[in-house]
Amino acid sequence: PTQGSGETNFDSAPSATFQGPVFVQSAQTAPWGHISAFLAGCAVTALGLLAHMRAQKTRSWTPGPHDSEDAKLAMCGIAAEINVKKVPERLGRAEEDENSMRRKFEVLLRKMQLEITSAIEECDGEAKFRQDAWVREDGGGGISMVLANGKVWEKAGVNLSVVYGTMPQEALAAATARGAEFTKDLAPGDRVPFFACGLSSVMHPRNPHCPTMHFNYRYFETSGGAWWFGGGTDITPAYLDEDDIRHFHGTYKEVCDKHDPEFFAKYKKWADEYFVIKHRGETRGLGGIFFDDLNDRDKETIMKFSADCLSAVVPAYVPIINKNKEKEFTPEQKEWQLIRRGRYVEFNLVYDRGTIFGLKTGGRIESILMSLPETARWEYDHSPKPGSPEEKIMEALRNPRDWV
Repeated sequence: PTQGSGETNFDSAPSATFQGPVFVQSAQTAPWGHISAFLAGCAVTALGLLAHMRAQKTRSWTPGPHDSEDAKLAMCGIAAEINVKKVPERLGRAEEDENSMRRKFEVLLRKMQLEITSAIEECDGEAKFRQDAWVREDGGGGISMVLANGKVWEKAGVNLSVVYGTMPQEALAAATARGAEFTKDLAPGDRVPFFACGLSSVMHPRNPHCPTMHFNYRYFETSGGAWWFGGGTDITPAYLDEDDIRHFHGTYKEVCDKHDPEFFAKYKKWADEYFVIKHRGETRGLGGIFFDDLNDRDKETIMKFSADCLSAVVPAYVPIINKNKEKEFTPEQKEWQLIRRGRYVEFNLVYDRGTIFGLKTGGRIESILMSLPETARWEYDHSPKPGSPEEKIMEALRNPRDWV
């Protein structure tokens, strides 16, 4: 993505219990978990609510087009982005209170975007991030930072979005048990104001011994009083180095334990259950943490948890890259990396909710597909040789386990 905006790609899971090939809605989950499952760069935030309307009727979700949704999806169109030369001082409303969570979370994400991209540039040693800014006529905007053709990374993006607007009250009523409460004073046809802010990243290194990394952290609220935080960081290696994976998981366990001793086991399991390539019977990578619908404590406390998770991105990931970026590799190892990237593409195009709904609703293609690698490979009926390092990583992908 070298032109225009850098919308956040929210590839989040619904609040659900994983049961084989489908996610079955759990009555125990809080009301907003399904919504962010369908965020595509914040630009299609409201679409997730409508997707959940169908999920409530079917009690499960399957990928692909659903003609019956077309009219509902059309209700959620928002204005296209407008490129701007100067990065706006703020992307949220100008009159926003500096002490509001909307403003504080935007400030946090902008700070972390610069810190993370600076660390990645230093590690790469050659390439620099290109920065593009965009705004929308009906409110909000974003900052896209993309590095391409680096010494270490083929492609890395860290993209910020702040979007606000309105959604149909029918979507809100369908998405939460409290929907009727939030919309009881609205006239038929009135729309519900919403706000969404998120920072998302995917980084694809050149060396097969260096893993791909993804993260995104977000905050969502409506004028009716509903709000939640979501996010996560996960790692996708082509080759298994158990010390590297223990370091990555251990870093996030320390962060989680600082805030709640139950967080890590819960959010590690959620990551393992969401990033599954069902038609392959394997996970996309070796997980990390993933959480959504987090609103069971005060906003300040959860924001501090999100901030610590973001601050852990560099210490969790960059030491692994520094350790492996100079390692020699064979053409066969590069081919294996490209095959694994193909599986990454399969997950994102077949199962990722944000990607699917972004494509269905005419979102900006370069932003929606920011997560995809520049190169990938598919081979017919490919299987690793028994006892090979490739078979070793496949065993870990087919049987998720605890690393710390």
